[in-house]
Amino acid sequence: MKKTISTLAVCGSVLLASSAAMAADFNVKMLNKGPDGQVMTFDPPFLKVKPGDTVHFIPADKGHDVVSIKGMLPDGAEPFKGKMSQELSVTLQKPGLYGYHCIPHFGMGMVGLIEVGGSTANLDAARQAKMPPLATKRMAVLFDRAVKSKTAEAPGAAH
Repeated sequence: MKKTISTLAVCGSVLLASSAAMAADFNVKMLNKGPDGQVMTFDPPFLKVKPGDTVHFIPADKGHDVVSIKGMLPDGAEPFKGKMSQELSVTLQKPGLYGYHCIPHFGMGMVGLIEVGGSTANLDAARQAKMPPLATKRMAVLFDRAVKSKTAEAPGAAH
């Protein structure tokens, strides 16, 4: 009996370790100027990840933070808020769109979007979130990327 319990414990540990090993890590830099010349930006501004993946927000330039945008998270997802000039790591579990911004540079359009699990189920709600004009303009481009990536993945879609 002891041998069976030990074997089950080892098998359970291996399953947990393999599940953790399948999760991926992504880095998003907080920058004063991005590689495309855009000022006050996250790089990359749009990510597609799987549930259980972790996103690390890296303050490559000082004076930035990262905060989820109210109304721009999937139902049941936990909001997140980092501290100024400090790294924040967030493991995303719920499928859907996660919008985020930098508080001091929100008015300058410093926003980003993460699509989790290939889902854009909360797109309509996310589009309704209140943002400054430049942030709204930049986020509209990111929403379009999410919709286009979804269309590109559809069976029979042109690639």
